[in-house]
Amino acid sequence: MSDWRDNRIAAAQRGENSMVMVELSSGFACIGDTQFLEGYCVLLPKREVSSLNDLTLAERSQFLTDMSLIGDALLSETDSFRINYDILGNTDNYLHAHIFPRYQSEAPERLKKPVWLYGESHWFDDAYAYDAHKHDELRSKLTAYLKDFEQTKGLN
Repeated sequence: MSDWRDNRIAAAQRGENSMVMVELSSGFACIGDTQFLEGYCVLLPKREVSSLNDLTLAERSQFLTDMSLIGDALLSETDSFRINYDILGNTDNYLHAHIFPRYQSEAPERLKKPVWLYGESHWFDDAYAYDAHKHDELRSKLTAYLKDFEQTKGLN
């Protein structure tokens, strides 16, 4: 039996990706596997493609808009002061966007650098892994924010 992490997009389409918070117009808003920056999220597209450039112009526009809406949710529901957005595809060779909240509580030298320069332990240590007991309250707030936006399409 394969693990949902083997193909996160297909698992999200089947309703088997446990990190999915909500389905947006362009894809699936997911809470991150690691939470050393609390609220870290990933946006997966609705269909598996290699890069942003493989989407139509309308799909690209919607994906980038949805990515920024996740940033809005983070700014609203955390004490982050800015959001970093990354679309890389270097390790996982499919389109996905990383949405990182940045906090004044981070070391000043860290705030001037990309989050990728945090040590390997931040990415793989169980101490930083998503934990329902620690992170479900924030996950619920982010989910509610995004669902509300999807339902009203930002008209309120």
